[in-house]
Amino acid sequence: MAEPLTPTQLAHWRTFIESSWALHTRLEDELRAATGLSMNDYHVLVALADAPGRRIRMGELATRLWLSPSRITYQVTSMIKRGLVRKENCSDDGRGQEAVLTDLGVRTLREAAPAHLATVRESFIDHLDDEELAVIGRVFAKVRGK
Repeated sequence: MAEPLTPTQLAHWRTFIESSWALHTRLEDELRAATGLSMNDYHVLVALADAPGRRIRMGELATRLWLSPSRITYQVTSMIKRGLVRKENCSDDGRGQEAVLTDLGVRTLREAAPAHLATVRESFIDHLDDEELAVIGRVFAKVRGK
């Protein structure tokens, strides 16, 4: 059995959980209201926009976004229906499939980014100084294991 948390550890853990849930909820709500996109939509668009040739193998996309293979399939299928993404067979081996960002997906991301970044800034970045942001970056890189 795991060792119980100290009162201080428990307080910090609860503060983290409650604030991260609140932040994610606000980001999701504001993004949907401004653009109609979900956070998963946005993250898929960003991942594809950053990828060489605006394409990523489905398995790699799932891993990169910390989603299960079935969840990324559902997500990409939803985005295909809206014209944001398409699927193509992998050009290098033909066995797998790649998610490919469409021109509409690029435009949608460009239009959504300013509103989303404003919420990120107002809800998170503007509350912290550079040193605090650096600590957060180091801490969560360690927690994530990278």
